Amino acid sequence: MPAFFAPDGTELAYDVVGDGPPLIVIPGGPLQDPVYLGDLGGLSAHHRLITLHLRGTGRSATPEDSTTYRCDRLVPDVEALRVHLGLDRADLLAHSGGTNLAVRYAEHHPDRIRKLALITPSPMALGITISSDLRRETALLRQDEPWFPTAFAALEAMVSGTATPDSWQAIAPFRYGHWDATAQAHQAAENTQRNNEAAAVYASEGAFTPDTTRTALSDFHQPVLLLAGEFDLNSPPSSVAALAELLPTPHLTTQPATAHFPWLDDPVHFVSTTTAFLA
Repeated sequence: MPAFFAPDGTELAYDVVGDGPPLIVIPGGPLQDPVYLGDLGGLSAHHRLITLHLRGTGRSATPEDSTTYRCDRLVPDVEALRVHLGLDRADLLAHSGGTNLAVRYAEHHPDRIRKLALITPSPMALGITISSDLRRETALLRQDEPWFPTAFAALEAMVSGTATPDSWQAIAPFRYGHWDATAQAHQAAENTQRNNEAAAVYASEGAFTPDTTRTALSDFHQPVLLLAGEFDLNSPPSSVAALAELLPTPHLTTQPATAHFPWLDDPVHFVSTTTAFLA
């Protein structure tokens, strides 16, 4: 059970799975137990996945100061892991909300990254907003699915501010390219994996300084993979493209017929794309 200590003394855990060149993995959620990532669709056959358990999640300890859950205050944890591993420069892969942390890490430690892979990324750290109309437009790509009427009605309720707790469960099929038994089990497990207290702090005031981050990343010349899912309401392809426009060396791709978890929807395509970029 490998672990190390953050600068503030919090003990943090990480997993090591697979063989090959090391790849530091930052989970999303935000602040979700990284078990939901699995081995990223078989990426562990090509890389040694070193997956960080962010403070207060998974096997990592709960910090004494809950304000350290804020995204910018997690940057030292990622840097401490790199130092602990003895890596001069690291390849990083981050998913969803965790991509904000990866972007802020790139802002502060650009010379410590070799390549950066952002999977269905959240654009919050760069001040990009996703409109309700764009989410509706993306949702309508699934209108032939049998679950669509119920899920779309729940989405409309959320947009109009009349959502109920059941609405969040009703829109779950939109998060997957295939609403099959595997996706349903993956979704059902999520409620036990997320630290809601930490998640509420993650994007709190001060977490993001978009203008400063944009300026810093305009000089970030390391290759960046931005992988969008065609059907992803959380990170629609056009919002991922807007993020790519802010980077000097983006590698933008949209994985067909997938949503927010592309390694689950089509692992072969996901692994092929990711390994080709990291090679």
